[in-house]
Amino acid sequence: MPRFAANLTMMFNEVAFLDRFAAAARAGFKGVEILFPYDFPSDVLAEKLQRYDLQQVLFNTPAGNWQAGERGLACLPGREAEFEDSLEILLAYADVLDCKQIHMLAGVPPPECSPHQAKETYINNLRKAAGICRRHGITVLIEPINHGDMPGYFLHHQAQAIELLQLAGEVNIALQMDIYHCQITEGCPANLIRENFSHIGHFQIAGVPGRHEPDTGVIDYPALFDLIDGLNYGGWIGCEYHPAAQTEAGLGWAAPYAIG
Repeated sequence: MPRFAANLTMMFNEVAFLDRFAAAARAGFKGVEILFPYDFPSDVLAEKLQRYDLQQVLFNTPAGNWQAGERGLACLPGREAEFEDSLEILLAYADVLDCKQIHMLAGVPPPECSPHQAKETYINNLRKAAGICRRHGITVLIEPINHGDMPGYFLHHQAQAIELLQLAGEVNIALQMDIYHCQITEGCPANLIRENFSHIGHFQIAGVPGRHEPDTGVIDYPALFDLIDGLNYGGWIGCEYHPAAQTEAGLGWAAPYAIG
Protein backbone atom coordinates (compact mmCIF):
# COMPACT_ATOMS: atom_id res chain seq x y z
CA MET A 1 0.00 0.00 0.00
CA PRO A 2 1.32 3.50 -0.76
CA ARG A 3 2.68 5.55 2.11
CA PHE A 4 1.47 9.15 1.96
CA ALA A 5 3.13 12.17 3.55
CA ALA A 6 1.11 15.32 4.20
CA ASN A 7 2.72 18.52 2.96
CA LEU A 8 2.21 20.77 5.98
CA THR A 9 3.03 23.95 4.08
CA MET A 10 0.05 23.39 1.79
CA MET A 11 -2.34 21.20 3.79
CA PHE A 12 -4.19 21.86 7.06
CA ASN A 13 -3.95 25.61 6.52
CA GLU A 14 -7.15 26.02 8.56
CA VAL A 15 -4.93 25.80 11.67
CA ALA A 16 -1.66 27.46 12.68
CA PHE A 17 1.46 25.82 11.29
CA LEU A 18 2.63 24.17 14.50
CA ASP A 19 -0.84 22.68 14.98
CA ARG A 20 -0.71 20.95 11.60
CA PHE A 21 1.41 18.09 12.93
CA ALA A 22 -1.40 17.05 15.25
CA ALA A 23 -3.98 17.49 12.48
CA ALA A 24 -2.00 15.32 10.09
CA ALA A 25 -1.57 12.59 12.69
CA ARG A 26 -5.30 12.64 13.52
CA ALA A 27 -6.05 12.18 9.83
CA GLY A 28 -3.86 9.08 9.72
CA PHE A 29 -0.68 10.40 8.10
CA LYS A 30 2.59 8.89 9.30
CA GLY A 31 4.92 11.17 7.33
CA VAL A 32 5.11 14.90 6.61
CA GLU A 33 6.84 17.25 4.20
CA ILE A 34 7.58 20.93 4.73
CA LEU A 35 8.69 23.23 1.94
CA PHE A 36 10.89 25.41 4.14
CA PRO A 37 11.23 24.63 7.86
CA TYR A 38 13.62 27.48 8.55
CA ASP A 39 11.14 29.89 10.13
CA PHE A 40 10.88 27.62 13.18
CA PRO A 41 13.58 26.30 15.53
CA SER A 42 14.51 22.76 14.57
CA ASP A 43 14.03 21.47 18.12
CA VAL A 44 10.45 22.79 18.18
CA LEU A 45 9.68 20.91 14.94
CA ALA A 46 11.43 17.78 16.23
CA GLU A 47 9.30 17.82 19.36
CA LYS A 48 6.14 17.93 17.24
CA LEU A 49 7.35 14.99 15.15
CA GLN A 50 8.13 12.95 18.23
CA ARG A 51 4.91 13.83 20.04
CA TYR A 52 2.71 12.79 17.13
CA ASP A 53 4.87 9.88 15.92
CA LEU A 54 5.52 11.43 12.52
CA GLN A 55 8.45 11.04 10.16
CA GLN A 56 9.96 14.08 8.47
CA VAL A 57 10.15 12.80 4.91
CA LEU A 58 11.38 15.81 2.95
CA PHE A 59 12.10 19.51 2.86
CA ASN A 60 13.77 21.92 0.41
CA THR A 61 17.14 23.59 0.32
CA PRO A 62 16.96 27.33 1.07
CA ALA A 63 15.58 29.19 -1.96
CA GLY A 64 17.57 32.41 -1.78
CA ASN A 65 15.55 35.62 -1.96
CA TRP A 66 12.05 34.28 -2.65
CA GLN A 67 10.47 37.75 -2.65
CA ALA A 68 12.87 38.80 -5.41
CA GLY A 69 11.89 35.78 -7.52
CA GLU A 70 14.69 33.40 -6.60
CA ARG A 71 13.68 29.74 -6.57
CA GLY A 72 16.91 28.08 -5.49
CA LEU A 73 20.63 28.65 -5.92
CA ALA A 74 21.97 25.47 -7.49
CA CYS A 75 22.14 26.68 -11.11
CA LEU A 76 23.25 30.26 -10.41
CA PRO A 77 26.87 31.02 -11.43
CA GLY A 78 28.72 33.12 -8.89
CA ARG A 79 26.53 31.98 -5.99
CA GLU A 80 28.40 28.76 -5.24
CA ALA A 81 29.67 29.88 -1.83
CA GLU A 82 26.16 30.95 -0.82
CA PHE A 83 24.82 27.60 -2.00
CA GLU A 84 27.37 25.72 0.11
CA ASP A 85 26.52 27.87 3.13
CA SER A 86 22.84 27.04 2.61
CA LEU A 87 23.68 23.34 2.80
CA GLU A 88 25.09 23.84 6.29
CA ILE A 89 21.80 25.43 7.35
CA LEU A 90 19.87 22.57 5.76
CA LEU A 91 21.99 19.88 7.41
CA ALA A 92 21.52 21.44 10.83
CA TYR A 93 17.77 20.93 10.35
CA ALA A 94 18.02 17.54 8.65
CA ASP A 95 20.08 16.09 11.50
CA VAL A 96 17.72 17.30 14.23
CA LEU A 97 14.60 16.26 12.28
CA ASP A 98 16.17 12.93 11.24
CA CYS A 99 15.22 13.68 7.62
CA LYS A 100 16.98 11.44 5.10
CA GLN A 101 15.86 13.11 1.86
CA ILE A 102 16.15 16.72 0.78
CA HIS A 103 15.02 18.43 -2.42
CA MET A 104 17.69 20.60 -4.05
CA LEU A 105 15.93 23.58 -5.62
CA ALA A 106 17.54 24.35 -8.98
CA GLY A 107 16.67 28.01 -9.40
CA VAL A 108 15.80 30.37 -12.25
CA PRO A 109 18.89 31.37 -14.27
CA PRO A 110 19.26 35.13 -14.80
CA PRO A 111 18.98 36.42 -18.40
CA GLU A 112 22.74 36.87 -18.73
CA CYS A 113 23.41 33.23 -17.81
CA SER A 114 23.85 30.86 -20.76
CA PRO A 115 22.24 27.39 -20.70
CA HIS A 116 25.73 25.88 -20.61
CA GLN A 117 26.73 27.97 -17.59
CA ALA A 118 23.57 27.05 -15.74
CA LYS A 119 24.02 23.34 -16.49
CA GLU A 120 27.66 23.22 -15.44
CA THR A 121 26.97 25.17 -12.26
CA TYR A 122 24.05 22.90 -11.43
CA ILE A 123 26.03 19.68 -11.94
CA ASN A 124 28.93 20.95 -9.82
CA ASN A 125 26.57 21.98 -7.03
CA LEU A 126 24.70 18.68 -7.23
CA ARG A 127 27.96 16.81 -6.78
CA LYS A 128 28.91 19.11 -3.91
CA ALA A 129 25.54 18.62 -2.20
CA ALA A 130 25.71 14.86 -2.69
CA GLY A 131 29.18 14.66 -1.16
CA ILE A 132 28.24 16.72 1.88
CA CYS A 133 24.89 14.98 2.39
CA ARG A 134 26.33 11.49 1.95
CA ARG A 135 28.26 11.91 5.21
CA HIS A 136 24.89 12.41 6.94
CA GLY A 137 23.13 9.49 5.23
CA ILE A 138 20.97 11.86 3.16
CA THR A 139 19.78 11.46 -0.43
CA VAL A 140 19.60 14.57 -2.62
CA LEU A 141 16.50 14.73 -4.82
CA ILE A 142 16.01 16.84 -7.94
CA GLU A 143 12.56 17.74 -9.28
CA PRO A 144 11.38 19.01 -12.67
CA ILE A 145 8.84 21.83 -12.17
CA ASN A 146 6.48 23.11 -14.85
CA HIS A 147 6.99 26.61 -16.23
CA GLY A 148 3.40 27.63 -15.60
CA ASP A 149 3.87 27.38 -11.85
CA MET A 150 7.50 28.49 -11.87
CA PRO A 151 8.44 30.46 -15.02
CA GLY A 152 12.01 30.03 -16.17
CA TYR A 153 12.85 27.27 -13.70
CA PHE A 154 16.03 25.52 -14.82
CA LEU A 155 14.81 21.92 -14.44
CA HIS A 156 11.48 21.13 -16.09
CA HIS A 157 11.57 17.77 -17.93
CA GLN A 158 12.07 14.21 -16.69
CA ALA A 159 14.64 13.41 -19.40
CA GLN A 160 16.63 16.51 -18.45
CA ALA A 161 16.65 15.37 -14.82
CA ILE A 162 17.81 11.87 -15.74
CA GLU A 163 20.64 13.34 -17.85
CA LEU A 164 21.77 15.51 -14.95
CA LEU A 165 21.67 12.59 -12.51
CA GLN A 166 23.79 10.53 -14.87
CA LEU A 167 26.27 13.33 -15.50
CA ALA A 168 26.64 14.01 -11.78
CA GLY A 169 27.27 10.31 -11.19
CA GLU A 170 26.74 10.27 -7.43
CA VAL A 171 25.26 7.34 -5.51
CA ASN A 172 22.98 9.36 -3.21
CA ILE A 173 21.04 11.39 -5.78
CA ALA A 174 17.63 10.54 -7.22
CA LEU A 175 14.63 11.89 -9.11
CA GLN A 176 11.72 13.47 -7.28
CA MET A 177 8.81 12.88 -9.67
CA ASP A 178 5.96 15.26 -8.98
CA ILE A 179 3.15 13.77 -11.06
CA TYR A 180 1.31 17.11 -11.12
CA HIS A 181 4.25 18.88 -12.80
CA CYS A 182 4.89 15.86 -15.00
CA GLN A 183 1.31 15.83 -16.32
CA ILE A 184 1.34 19.54 -17.12
CA THR A 185 4.70 19.54 -18.90
CA GLU A 186 4.78 16.13 -20.55
CA GLY A 187 1.61 14.10 -19.97
CA CYS A 188 1.60 10.28 -19.85
CA PRO A 189 2.84 9.96 -16.24
CA ALA A 190 2.33 6.18 -16.23
CA ASN A 191 4.81 5.75 -19.08
CA LEU A 192 7.30 8.10 -17.46
CA ILE A 193 7.04 6.25 -14.15
CA ARG A 194 7.80 2.96 -15.88
CA GLU A 195 10.66 4.41 -17.92
CA ASN A 196 12.33 6.24 -15.06
CA PHE A 197 11.43 4.10 -12.05
CA SER A 198 15.00 3.02 -11.29
CA HIS A 199 15.93 6.69 -10.77
CA ILE A 200 12.91 7.71 -8.65
CA GLY A 201 13.43 8.33 -4.95
CA HIS A 202 10.21 10.20 -4.16
CA PHE A 203 6.80 10.96 -5.65
CA GLN A 204 4.46 13.91 -5.16
CA ILE A 205 0.83 14.29 -6.23
CA ALA A 206 -1.90 16.84 -6.90
CA GLY A 207 -4.88 17.11 -9.22
CA VAL A 208 -4.53 18.64 -12.69
CA PRO A 209 -5.74 21.29 -13.30
CA GLY A 210 -5.97 23.34 -10.12
CA ARG A 211 -3.43 21.58 -7.88
CA HIS A 212 -6.18 20.46 -5.55
CA GLU A 213 -7.01 16.98 -4.23
CA PRO A 214 -5.75 14.10 -6.40
CA ASP A 215 -9.29 12.87 -7.09
CA THR A 216 -9.99 16.06 -9.06
CA GLY A 217 -8.94 16.55 -12.66
CA VAL A 218 -7.59 14.33 -15.40
CA ILE A 219 -5.09 12.04 -13.66
CA ASP A 220 -6.23 8.52 -12.73
CA TYR A 221 -4.35 8.34 -9.46
CA PRO A 222 -5.76 5.00 -8.22
CA ALA A 223 -4.32 3.39 -11.35
CA LEU A 224 -0.97 5.12 -10.79
CA PHE A 225 -0.90 4.03 -7.15
CA ASP A 226 -1.48 0.44 -8.29
CA LEU A 227 1.31 0.83 -10.84
CA ILE A 228 3.71 2.21 -8.23
CA ASP A 229 2.81 -0.58 -5.82
CA GLY A 230 3.33 -3.14 -8.56
CA LEU A 231 6.84 -1.79 -9.11
CA ASN A 232 7.57 -2.47 -5.41
CA TYR A 233 8.19 1.16 -4.57
CA GLY A 234 9.21 1.44 -0.93
CA GLY A 235 9.33 5.22 -0.51
CA TRP A 236 6.82 7.94 0.25
CA ILE A 237 4.26 9.81 -1.86
CA GLY A 238 4.04 13.45 -0.86
CA CYS A 239 0.64 15.13 -0.95
CA GLU A 240 1.74 18.51 -2.25
CA TYR A 241 -1.62 20.03 -3.07
CA HIS A 242 -3.84 22.93 -2.04
CA PRO A 243 -7.06 21.59 -0.51
CA ALA A 244 -10.11 23.04 -2.24
CA ALA A 245 -11.75 23.64 1.16
CA GLN A 246 -11.12 22.14 4.61
CA THR A 247 -8.31 19.62 4.37
CA GLU A 248 -10.05 16.75 6.16
CA ALA A 249 -13.22 17.23 4.08
CA GLY A 250 -11.18 16.53 0.96
CA LEU A 251 -9.49 13.33 2.14
CA GLY A 252 -12.07 10.97 0.65
CA TRP A 253 -9.53 10.00 -2.02
CA ALA A 254 -7.26 8.62 0.73
CA ALA A 255 -9.84 6.51 2.57
CA PRO A 256 -8.79 3.27 0.76
CA TYR A 257 -5.30 3.89 2.15
CA ALA A 258 -6.37 4.28 5.81
CA ILE A 259 -6.22 8.09 5.79
CA GLY A 260 -9.05 10.51 6.39
